[in-house]
Amino acid sequence: MPADRRPLAIALMGPTASGKTALALDWAERFGGEIVSVDSALVYRGLDIGAAKPTAEEQARARHHLIDVRDPWQTYSAADFARDARVAVEGILSRGGLPILAGGTGLYFRALLQGLSPMPEADPGVRAQLEAEAAERGWGALHAELGRIDPVAAARIHATDPQRIQRALEVHRLSGRTLTDWQRDVRPAAERFPCRVLKIAVAPMDRAVLHARIERRFEAMLRAGFLDEMRGLRALAPLRDHPVPLDLPAMRAVGYRQAWEHLDGALSTAEFRDRAIFATRQLAKRQLTWLRGELDLRSFDPERQADSLRDAVHAFIGRG
Repeated sequence: MPADRRPLAIALMGPTASGKTALALDWAERFGGEIVSVDSALVYRGLDIGAAKPTAEEQARARHHLIDVRDPWQTYSAADFARDARVAVEGILSRGGLPILAGGTGLYFRALLQGLSPMPEADPGVRAQLEAEAAERGWGALHAELGRIDPVAAARIHATDPQRIQRALEVHRLSGRTLTDWQRDVRPAAERFPCRVLKIAVAPMDRAVLHARIERRFEAMLRAGFLDEMRGLRALAPLRDHPVPLDLPAMRAVGYRQAWEHLDGALSTAEFRDRAIFATRQLAKRQLTWLRGELDLRSFDPERQADSLRDAVHAFIGRG
């Protein structure tokens, strides 16, 4: 078999608050890399503090891609990401740089590196019908319906996530096949990914350590002005005038929904804090579950196994 002569890239994965930003910056500076954000919240302008977006100073240390590419009232799909990330990677390679794909959105990684399932396109008529049913019966009832049709998808999709419930039911009504069936029928990317990829996951071995990091980071976000950021977003006319702003993908990012509800008076300060931290822990749990299903993934505790992590990356770069 001929040797694989493709250039190198690193995919740095992990749950929220696991230290990916610092590692990606270190590697970018050390190896002449550029960072491609693989994060479904960082694509939105204005989601800065609550999304733990790299600061202006951090972004000045290394070139970043796919940050601030949509307004928070717009949508951005995994297919959009795969297309844009491919362009970014090819640009990095043309400059002789090392692409560092860093983030925690598993669907984005999968879309870029493996391809997407060829499931039906969105249908405005079916979506309108589902929205009318939700208005009459509630999204909880539609989630229960999904549980009868596709229990695997229902277990993965939270009962308070209307967009994903709607999409799963829409796919079934259009095709007669479940979302889970479609996702098993993955269509490879049209072209082979242009790089050999080292897939690294970082996460503390002790879940309590990760939970403590999540809590400390959220408290730091509050001190940095997260609620003022949320007030500024709520003042933007396209968000303020949207009929259901909390159904927008950007406003479903962890912390933002709870902040919106707090500023509406629906949650006390203590309830806001507790629910936001709980939602972030649940996100980390889902991310860890996804990582366990990834092939060719090398996992490290970034503190306990820092030397092994460094050696793995150096060995990969050295083989180039």
